[in-house]
Amino acid sequence: METKSFDIHPWFITGLIEGEGCFSISFSLRKKIKLGIEVRPSFSISLNRRDLELIKTVHQYFCCGAVRYSRNDNTYKYETRSINDLIQFIIPHFQQYSLQGSKRQDFLIFTEICYLIRANKHRNKQYLYEIINKAYEMNPAGKRKYHQQDLLRKLDEIMV
Repeated sequence: METKSFDIHPWFITGLIEGEGCFSISFSLRKKIKLGIEVRPSFSISLNRRDLELIKTVHQYFCCGAVRYSRNDNTYKYETRSINDLIQFIIPHFQQYSLQGSKRQDFLIFTEICYLIRANKHRNKQYLYEIINKAYEMNPAGKRKYHQQDLLRKLDEIMV
């Protein structure tokens, strides 16, 4: 992991993410993909617009991703979805400065899924079943576009 050249403590970043961050795996139905289901990992943090400088600092700290404004709730969101950035910058930080609360379990599942994606296992029907099931163990209170059973049923319909 690259050394950061500005003054924010790595444990502060971990604590901030423990409270305000999110590791998530989302799914999209895509006809152009062989199995019809796209897997999208994401790491993000949302803060009130008053904390724009803090969001920018998190962005600089991780050296990847982007910051955007959400008019819906007057927040700024830092997010990265690139599998390479997640594995190169995000995951190593939390392996070194580990989460201590309930978000730790989400992170461990997230990490496992990211490595499966990097190894292109998400393009294999059996591994995709595993990825879907693991992803739905994460963020139990979170909103999902698709129900787990609907994705699994869709996968069952695919002939490979």
